[in-house]
Amino acid sequence: MCGITGFISQTGMPVETLNNVLVKMGNTLVHRGPDNQGIWLDKETGVGLAHRRLSIVDLSQQGHQPMFSRDGRFVIVFNGEIYNYLDIRKELEKLGATSGWRGHSDTEVMLAAISYWGLETAVKHFVGMFAFALWDRDEKVLHLVRDRLGEKPLYYGWMGNTFLFGSELKALRVHPAWRGEIDRGALALLMRYCYIPTPYSIYQGIFKLLPGTILSLPFTSKSYQITSYWSAQEVVEQGINNPYLGTEKEAIEQLDVLLRGSIKQQMIADVPLGAFLSGGIDSSTVVALMQAQSKLPVKTFSIGFSEAGYNEAEHAKAVAQHLGTEHTELYVTPEQAMAVIPNLSTLYDEPFADSSQIPTFLVSQMTRQHVTVSLSGDAGDELFGGYNRYLWGQNSWPKINFMPLNLRQTVASLLTTISPSTWDKTFALLHPLLPAKLHQSTPGHKLHKLAKILTVTQPEEMYQELISFWKNIVIEEGQPLIPLDGKPQPENLTDLTQRMMYLDMISYLPDDILVKVDRATMGVSLESRIPFLDHRIVEFAWRIPLSMKIRNNQGKWLLRQVLYQYVPKELIERPKMGFGIPLDSWLRGPLKEWAENLLAKNRLKEEGFFHTNLIQQKWEEHLSGKRNWQYYLWNVLMFEAWLEQQ
Repeated sequence: MCGITGFISQTGMPVETLNNVLVKMGNTLVHRGPDNQGIWLDKETGVGLAHRRLSIVDLSQQGHQPMFSRDGRFVIVFNGEIYNYLDIRKELEKLGATSGWRGHSDTEVMLAAISYWGLETAVKHFVGMFAFALWDRDEKVLHLVRDRLGEKPLYYGWMGNTFLFGSELKALRVHPAWRGEIDRGALALLMRYCYIPTPYSIYQGIFKLLPGTILSLPFTSKSYQITSYWSAQEVVEQGINNPYLGTEKEAIEQLDVLLRGSIKQQMIADVPLGAFLSGGIDSSTVVALMQAQSKLPVKTFSIGFSEAGYNEAEHAKAVAQHLGTEHTELYVTPEQAMAVIPNLSTLYDEPFADSSQIPTFLVSQMTRQHVTVSLSGDAGDELFGGYNRYLWGQNSWPKINFMPLNLRQTVASLLTTISPSTWDKTFALLHPLLPAKLHQSTPGHKLHKLAKILTVTQPEEMYQELISFWKNIVIEEGQPLIPLDGKPQPENLTDLTQRMMYLDMISYLPDDILVKVDRATMGVSLESRIPFLDHRIVEFAWRIPLSMKIRNNQGKWLLRQVLYQYVPKELIERPKMGFGIPLDSWLRGPLKEWAENLLAKNRLKEEGFFHTNLIQQKWEEHLSGKRNWQYYLWNVLMFEAWLEQQ
């Protein structure tokens, strides 16, 4: 795993200055690549490439970047891993496409594949996570490429006569041409979703490259072309048009084979490797299949919290003991968790407000003390129907729509007059009297979610309400279109639950989950790999009927059947628990002074971004304990903390 950055400079700056700028840009990404650095500058065109290396495969100097193709035509800086590079290498050898190899890195194989097949065909051969910049010295065209699902980040944009790109915004900001102005439309999206959706960034004129695309820019032009080599929309359409027709037993066997193959490839590394283990369905499946293919105990890692409703460490430990892994756990104190908060704006670089960023960073930090690569179970929810909102989409809308709107509004009002914490206490007292299906973790939070959707008039509104927070909070926001409402959906996707899953796959997954994992792990120089995002698994998942994903009001049916072959059902079956922290009580207690300073009325008015009276109202209600506005407030706090560092 690495960090990449660079530019096309049409400013006529001296070569020495350009070289110094490249070094500075690369050095901002030292956390992504602490092992080695490299720069390359084409004096004729003003194209500069910088690379920071975290050595994972081929630790020798033969893996150094920027790297040239054997014929000298292409030069590349690459962030990621190509898991099937050994297969591609063998294929190229059979085709006579190479006269030999200098080392055994995946980067060298990528260049050979591009030289032989051409860029787009080569990229379609790659199985992995990647973001890379490729300079074609013959055609004098810069290509930026991002992996199919968006695991690895890549920003780009023009600043005057300079085209900038990089793994993180901090690399772009040190260039002398930088003139970053905050995009109020992007800020409005952050307030609504907790993240800024692709293709936007917090800055005007700077964008995130869409997953599965190639950007091509001739050095003589300011106009670039973006082409798609893999489309989530097409995958969904093809999956529905060509559904899986095998038996349930055959589907279980095929998913097992696909996951085993993905995990086996992702266990290849020349450095110590392990896995995150929460004890849930997804991470337990990954670890079980790792252990099934390993001669030695797999190293597994989890963190726990003492607060009730937030601790999964005991479940992870039970799974680890059953599988026989070498397990390490860390129980985090509130003080340790809160100590991370001042560093979040630097770590995430762009304002980002999913509060599970804190435990994700802590487990990454602990894991990096033992290994350099860690596999995770992310994306299982989006692919196999794991989120509670999918169950609501399947079951709730017909019941909600049956009730008169005025009655729904009254019920919603009643539900939200009681705080989630009070609901939680009430359910705890009534626990012995309640049926099993009402034994929920954080029931108060779920009741407040229910209140949000009771007043909608269309099924699509229900999804938006479930994932949305602030609306109309930014002054003169000019909110742009985003994939949730501006991108065409698959024509044959008529089921509401499947539409939710598709929208999560093209928005929440790449722009929240994968950003969270990438920045947290890279912040401590740990490479994270996600076996579920092998595109062959994604394509298979969309062929599977919904009935094999959600059954008997429970998600991930098919994935559970795979896991039950390795782990007893009783170790896994429990209510779904998010990877969270008790943020609501922290904001009323130890974080109150910090938050009060960032939310000060005069400060917000002077900055001129928000309608301050709305924020003040929610802050006062939260402090009083009447309502829990933790997610709304965290969105504002993360932006303000980020703004303070600019």
